[in-house]
Amino acid sequence: MKKLAGLFVAAALAAALPLGALAQGLVPVGRAVGIEAATDGLLVASLSKVETPGGEASPAADAGVLPGDVIKRVGGEDVSGIEEFARALSGLDGGETTLTLERDGKTIELDITPALDGEGSPRLGLWLRGSVSGIGTVTYYDPETGEYGALGHSINDADTGAMLPIGEGVICPAEVTDVERGERGKAGALHGSYDALSGVGTVERNTPHGVFGEAEGFEGEELPVALPEEIEPGPAEILANVSGSEVRKYSVEVERADTGGERLLVTVTDPELLEATGGIVQGMSGSPIIQNGKIIGAVTHVLVSDPAKGYGVTIESMLEEGKAA
Repeated sequence: MKKLAGLFVAAALAAALPLGALAQGLVPVGRAVGIEAATDGLLVASLSKVETPGGEASPAADAGVLPGDVIKRVGGEDVSGIEEFARALSGLDGGETTLTLERDGKTIELDITPALDGEGSPRLGLWLRGSVSGIGTVTYYDPETGEYGALGHSINDADTGAMLPIGEGVICPAEVTDVERGERGKAGALHGSYDALSGVGTVERNTPHGVFGEAEGFEGEELPVALPEEIEPGPAEILANVSGSEVRKYSVEVERADTGGERLLVTVTDPELLEATGGIVQGMSGSPIIQNGKIIGAVTHVLVSDPAKGYGVTIESMLEEGKAA
């Protein structure tokens, strides 16, 4: 059983959907889930030095590798995980080889000469990330297609801030065990546990406006989806899971929707939620926002300067990326 804290942060993008796509009914979920996924390639979290008999060496830095790069090949070997990378590295003889990586959506090749450590093993001077795990919230479930959307923002690397290239992954029901309350100047977080073997859905896409995949099903009443122009300043509610597996409604106030209707600003007004969490905390990202009987969006970020306030993304923006191939 894994015990983890909510740990995801966000980004933004948008476009308009056909009216027909917004006419569908979706189940607003609000359930906390554990997210387990492998990366598609290996993300460079940071660079390091290699201790050699002749002193320190920095092969990756000398070759021009940068934190946030995604390594796809070492020499002639494809690498999608740590084990494949280790095998490819062990096959090098210490001579120059080619590192193939992705940077800002482009594929580039760099010549790199491994350094041999004290045991004669080739090293590149890299700290790599090959998987991600944490807690977030499912926003909606589409009973017609079996698709879900969660988080309302991307899963980003904690060290570099880069959006992680997600490969295969699963979502699992989570139990929220305790809450680190948000305070002015410090973001809080949900802490919980889940069984990584009890997956109820797949993780297929990591995008600026959410994580998407297919699930076995989430129960609940279907609600219509709001058009951006239907979102208005005033009372609303969110569905959130801040204790155990219980999903509850909490009152919030929609302060504004930015020009274009992409970004929302909400303030938690519910006394019980303010008492329990201090407002919006990490792990609540994805909590659906409902106004006038329609789903209007999802919570994404907390304002660290005032944890009662946070940003959200419109449901239209989530659906646009959720439907993308």
